[in-house]
Amino acid sequence: MAADLVGQVNQADQFDVDALFRYSRSNVPGFPQSPSEFTVSQFGHGQSNPTFLMEVSLGDSVKRYVLRKKPPGKLLESAHAVEREFQVLNALGVHTLVPVPKVFSLCTDPSVIGTSFYIMEYLDGRIFLDPKLPGERPHKRRAIYLATAKALASVHSVDVNAIGLGKFGRLDHYCKRQVERWAKQYIASTAEGKPVRNPKMFELIDWLRQHIPLEDSSGATGGLVHGDFRIDNLVFHPVEDRVIGILDWELSTLGNQMCDVAYSSLPYTVDMGHDKIGQGFELTGIPEGIPTQAQYLAEYCSAAGRPWPAAQWKFYVAFSLFRGASIFAGIYSRWIMGNASGGRRAQHAEEVANALIDSAWAFIARNSVLPPQPSSGPITEDYMKNFKTKSQSQDFPRETGKFVPTKKVLELRNRLIKFMDEHIYPMEKEFYKLAQSLSRWTIHPEEEKLKNLAKQEGLWNLWIPLDSAARARKLLFDGTDHTLSEGASDCLLGLGLSNLEYGYLCEVMGRSSWAPQIFNCGAPDTGNMEVLLRYGNKEQLKEWLVPLLEGKIRSGFAMTEPQVASSDATNIECAIKRQGDLYIINGTKWWTSGAMDPRCKLLIVMGKTDFTAAKHKQQSMILVDVQTPGVHIKRPLTVFGFDDAPHGHAEVSFDNVCVPAKNILLGEGRGFEIAQGRLGPGRLHHCMRLVGAAERGMQMMAQRALKRRVFGKLIADQGSFLSDIAKCRVELEKTRLLVLEAADQLDRLGNKRARGTIAMAKVAAPNMALMVLDMAMQVHGAAGVSSDTVLAHLWATARTLRIADGPDEVHLGTIAKLELQRAKL
Repeated sequence: MAADLVGQVNQADQFDVDALFRYSRSNVPGFPQSPSEFTVSQFGHGQSNPTFLMEVSLGDSVKRYVLRKKPPGKLLESAHAVEREFQVLNALGVHTLVPVPKVFSLCTDPSVIGTSFYIMEYLDGRIFLDPKLPGERPHKRRAIYLATAKALASVHSVDVNAIGLGKFGRLDHYCKRQVERWAKQYIASTAEGKPVRNPKMFELIDWLRQHIPLEDSSGATGGLVHGDFRIDNLVFHPVEDRVIGILDWELSTLGNQMCDVAYSSLPYTVDMGHDKIGQGFELTGIPEGIPTQAQYLAEYCSAAGRPWPAAQWKFYVAFSLFRGASIFAGIYSRWIMGNASGGRRAQHAEEVANALIDSAWAFIARNSVLPPQPSSGPITEDYMKNFKTKSQSQDFPRETGKFVPTKKVLELRNRLIKFMDEHIYPMEKEFYKLAQSLSRWTIHPEEEKLKNLAKQEGLWNLWIPLDSAARARKLLFDGTDHTLSEGASDCLLGLGLSNLEYGYLCEVMGRSSWAPQIFNCGAPDTGNMEVLLRYGNKEQLKEWLVPLLEGKIRSGFAMTEPQVASSDATNIECAIKRQGDLYIINGTKWWTSGAMDPRCKLLIVMGKTDFTAAKHKQQSMILVDVQTPGVHIKRPLTVFGFDDAPHGHAEVSFDNVCVPAKNILLGEGRGFEIAQGRLGPGRLHHCMRLVGAAERGMQMMAQRALKRRVFGKLIADQGSFLSDIAKCRVELEKTRLLVLEAADQLDRLGNKRARGTIAMAKVAAPNMALMVLDMAMQVHGAAGVSSDTVLAHLWATARTLRIADGPDEVHLGTIAKLELQRAKL
């Protein structure tokens, strides 16, 4: 436990305890005014800013606080900045869920105890000094390391501008500046009369200068950096394997976050013992239970939404070892001068520094330092290429705008636009022609050809979230059990895009009603695949998810019922009754989109397994093969006259449909939970596509206005038109930013905390699209409401989504409730 690490205060670090007590009594909220005893002891772990345990006794009870101060004596410039520690801890503690101790007071008056200091809460938990975790069981070791990766990801997910740390440092050229800073520190620590300089250190400095990653110059991998993130700077819950406190923020700043990741991974490379450096886990053998370095990094990348760092890993680890060498040289220098807080351990710091320099050169000399892909399962070549190059291609610094797409996304977007221009727009009339013929419930042969071409172009399954893909890889690709069919797509599990990144691409697809399905990014398949990715078991994934991912089958989602208001999912009446090893389904559904498609093989049906259970525990979801006896596709439904063939929206009856019990998703009573999960990313896709539909309407409107004359002049010269098109552009851009903000919040905060912004997007997007498309139809006159343009169909889709994507009233209710909750705080 943390309290086990304290001892007597070192002679060099002693100060006026009475002055500290007087200060604390006046400045720390809730500090006991008349305690029976006040004692101060020192934490022996660490060699940086001296840290002390303050214990205030009141009878049988004891209140504990932690004091952290600058070391005494002459210090190197910019070192030991406890003021910055206090600033970042206060910002994180007040504005985020990052686990940090609460800070109470900062004192910059050296007359109190000799140096600046701050006081924070004491966290009663476990601190693991040895990264090998001796004494812990294997499953506990694994849990501790994965919790460490998630804690680091939480730090790296912080929006620094939102919490007042936007000026805490510079995002760009971080590694370049750090190399120079630590080179300068090393030179200062090894000046005349101090330790002997190691010439290999200066060779290492030159190597680092020549190998700084391109991504560093832009700040694309930038954000809040801890600077000293390692397992012994974490406090874990006394019993649970989760982090309750991240300590030692002395080196925190803004910069390249991959430096944190590499530094936290150093135990795999070196064993930093008490007074010497040994080989890391990778060479000596990983203790049972501790994940491999690749697994640890995969956990971090999944949690933080980061690309796989293989391409630049050698630099980041070498840099971490170099920085460690400079730090230990400084510790040894301070020990010589008599003001190192590490006590006797500091006298070995020179040997540690030189050993770290040797370790850096040994690491650089390796042929391979990281697998080209995560080890949790096979990742295809195109997928990993995007992972490895993402950081290199992010050439747009965050300072240029919150929603500036990365170079990787821009390249994908350009490829997507090119594909649309060359293959989809030219085929729209042919697709519509078949959809209006007597053969409309068949598939146009060109559609399958375009799908295969999209796979070849790496534009397949772009919608799949990184975390969902990781779960599928874990379940499907364990050992040698490969479930993919021969010739499967090289990007079957997508490209690891975030919701925000996919937003830019989904918008482009929304410009054509036919486009999403060509890229296997169409509803309801994406929502159904997301359900399987998140909640399906291995057998269900093999049977249904894989063919859906490959585009060999399609699916429908059966929830809405004709007899009840299905926007309230608790109203549904379809019965799913257990009988032995079967479930018997009876009920009628309608607006089951996709069920008319001849390729539709699967229906995800929502019904009630227990009509007497709690309100939100009655519903369950079950997988139903369309060919099961008793499943009757009764009729296609029309949307403002469009039947959307061959996709279609069907009324479906279930008459004593017998389904194996193994087809239940997640278990009985979990349907509402699954439905809520399905309402996140997949339902935001509609908003993204609506922005694209409106953008196409704007384009068609402008082109028409520049060509058509009325009353002697172009429509574009009419004053009323100029006003209207300008207002349309304003509304479109406002809505685009709102949708991107919702996607960004989904990535950073999750579905629950982003629900308010998602609801706003769901209200704003269809209403904006209706306004723009209505104006576009007005400019086109009679042609606008005919089937000669796509405008009427796009308008009908937008109007339908004010109901199908959840009624406006439901979303407005969510927004209003959250607004009133904030007012009550």
